[in-house]
Amino acid sequence: MFTYTTPLVGGLLIGVSAVMLLWCLGRIAGIAGIVWGAVSAQPDNAWRWLFIVGLLLGPFAYHTLAAVPYPAPSTAPWWQAVAGGLLVGFGVKLGSGCTSGHGVCGIGRLSLRSLLATLTFMATGIATVYVIRHVLGVL
Repeated sequence: MFTYTTPLVGGLLIGVSAVMLLWCLGRIAGIAGIVWGAVSAQPDNAWRWLFIVGLLLGPFAYHTLAAVPYPAPSTAPWWQAVAGGLLVGFGVKLGSGCTSGHGVCGIGRLSLRSLLATLTFMATGIATVYVIRHVLGVL
């Protein structure tokens, strides 16, 4: 049975971590920017790698400690995952940031640019799902 506890706690943790990163390091918790900074060898790399490790270990710790089963693997072919990743990367570059940077941090800072970017991300995602599932009949 679905409860609201897990998503509520998860959302609070995301918000608290974004605020703490901004307060402690003066950095925005935009995942695309953090990952790009880590792989492009920026001078202040340690915090970026720690953030990424936390992102990867957090779900593992949750599933292990809470005894929650892991989601089933995707049945999509590998090339669709690659194509989707490339399209997301293109969108991140085009939108000057990702949903975490604009949606979580930008809107929290009352940025009009981030509000418009997030609305565009969401509208595009909704339209894409509608077309793929209901017009093309895929998935």
